[in-house]
Amino acid sequence: MKKTLIILVSLVLIIIGFLIYKFNFRSNNINIDNQTVKQDLSHDGTYVIAGQKVTLKNGISEVPATLGSNSKIVTKYFGNDLNYDLNEDSREDKIFILTQETGGSGTFYYVVALLNTANGPIGSDGVLLGDRIAPQIINMDEGKTTNGTSRKNVIVVNYADRKIGESFAIVPSVAKSIWLKLDPKTMQFGEVTQNFEGETNLNNTLTMKKWEWVKTLYSDDKLVTPLKQNIFSITFKNDNTFSAKTDCNNIGGEYTVKDNALNFSKMMSTKMYCEGSQEDDFSKMLNQTQNYLFDSKGELVLTMKFDSGSIFFK
Repeated sequence: MKKTLIILVSLVLIIIGFLIYKFNFRSNNINIDNQTVKQDLSHDGTYVIAGQKVTLKNGISEVPATLGSNSKIVTKYFGNDLNYDLNEDSREDKIFILTQETGGSGTFYYVVALLNTANGPIGSDGVLLGDRIAPQIINMDEGKTTNGTSRKNVIVVNYADRKIGESFAIVPSVAKSIWLKLDPKTMQFGEVTQNFEGETNLNNTLTMKKWEWVKTLYSDDKLVTPLKQNIFSITFKNDNTFSAKTDCNNIGGEYTVKDNALNFSKMMSTKMYCEGSQEDDFSKMLNQTQNYLFDSKGELVLTMKFDSGSIFFK
C-alpha cells in the first residue's frame, strides 16, 4: 500500500512538472500555433541617438563626451513601453523612451523601437521629443483615414511640454501628441499627420528644401528668435556649398557632412551695414554647429559645440 502511494505521488509530481514546463514554454516562445505570444524582451540593443550609434547594456550606455574628457554622455532606458508587432512577422516588438544627458543641464527624451527579429534585436533611430519634458502613455492609433482605409502601425506618443519661451524651471503643462510610423527597412521613424492618407516621408535630407530659422535655444535656457520672421534661411546644395540669407547680407561657403556631423567652412558674406541686424549672431551660431538631426516635426536641428545649444529650422 505504501509503495503504491509513493508511485501515485511521484506520478502527480511528474504531471505537475510537465504542466509548469508547458506553460512556461508557451508564455516565453514567439509563435505557437501561428499566434503572437508576449515576451519579456530586453531593452538592450544599438540605437542611433542624435546621429551617433549608442549601445545599451543592462539598459544604459556611458561614453566620454570628448576624447580624454571626464564628462560623459549617458543614455539610458526610461520606460513607457508599448509591445506591438511593428513589421508583421508574428514577433512582438517594443516601442519605448530613452533619455540622454550630454554633460550639460539638459535631459533629452527620445522615442525608439526595438524589433525582435529571428537574427536578434535591431534598434531604431531615435526621435527627439524634447528637453526635460514629461512623457505620458504610448499607444497605437486604430483610426481610419478620410477615405475609410485603416491606418496601420501608427504610433501615438503623448507627452507634456512647456510653452514656447518658458523657462525649464516651469513644470511642463502643455499636452502634445506625435504620430510616428517606423520603416522596418531603414529603422527610421517618420512623422504622420492626423489627416494621414498614405506613406509619410521617412527620408529627410539637408538638401531637400530651403530651411527657415525658427529659434535657437541655449543650454542656459536663453532663447533667441529672429526679430524679422521668414527672413533668415539656409540652403544646402549637392556640391557641398551652402547659401544663407539674413536680415542684412547674404552668406555663402562650404559644408562637410560625415554621418550626422556637420561643419561649415570658408564662410563669406556681402558687406552692407544694417542697424540692429542679427546677422553676426546668426553667423556665430552656424560657426558653432557640430551635428544635425531631424526631429519628430520634420524640423532641422543643428546642435552646437560643447552642448551649448540647438538651432531650429523649419
